[in-house]
Amino acid sequence: MEPAAGYPPDEHARRAASFGTVAPAYAEHRPTYPVAMVDWALAPVRDAADLAVLDLGAGTGKLTEVLAGMGLAVTAVEPDPAMLAQLRARLPGVPALRGPAEEIPLPDDSVDAVLVGQALHWFDLDRAMPEIHRVLRPGGVLVSAWNGYDDRVPWVARMSAGADSVTRSKNNEDRLLPVVQALGHCERGDFEHSMTRTVDTMVDTVATQSWLLTSTPEYRADVLARVRAVLLADPATATGEFTVPLVVTAFRITFD
Repeated sequence: MEPAAGYPPDEHARRAASFGTVAPAYAEHRPTYPVAMVDWALAPVRDAADLAVLDLGAGTGKLTEVLAGMGLAVTAVEPDPAMLAQLRARLPGVPALRGPAEEIPLPDDSVDAVLVGQALHWFDLDRAMPEIHRVLRPGGVLVSAWNGYDDRVPWVARMSAGADSVTRSKNNEDRLLPVVQALGHCERGDFEHSMTRTVDTMVDTVATQSWLLTSTPEYRADVLARVRAVLLADPATATGEFTVPLVVTAFRITFD
């Protein structure tokens, strides 16, 4: 099966492995997730005794931190050692294991929910789905969530266009939606969210995207210069801190 994101295998592998090269920047600059999304995600299993949650492909722990902060029993699993090191440093009280989605290092029937933040498109679903089924208890849920910029806001749309990311995001959604819907009974939720940035930290955030990490230095510099120019040209973002509007799109799949 072609990787979920639809990239050629060699590009897929390069992009999937690129985040570890900027793990501290990823931990510092990537957005978190809203509690409302997690509440919605876990609604079908909230009454489970000893509710246990797996954050799969946990990265530096952006979603893990939210889950732990809500008092949930969460285990994080992440394949990249540099990303995992950031997670363990930031959340020393959370069990965090190294492993891929295709070989989850947990026992059978051990969790009620598998949550995936910004990572399902990196999985080999032919191998990952049997593993997710294996670790899920009966009636469990798989929830995949993606943070995206809210380009209904004019300056955000201009920034995304400058970064050449509107087409990329739309193409990813077009590829992923049928893949996710084919996995089981699927429901969608959209949740408004935000983060605070300056011009410099917004550029730093954009710089952590995999398609830039694996591009040529010249192209990367050009894209980031365009993003900076858009931000400096708009009174809403030119000076000081500003709020970046986000929309988190989540797909919840319930299994019998």
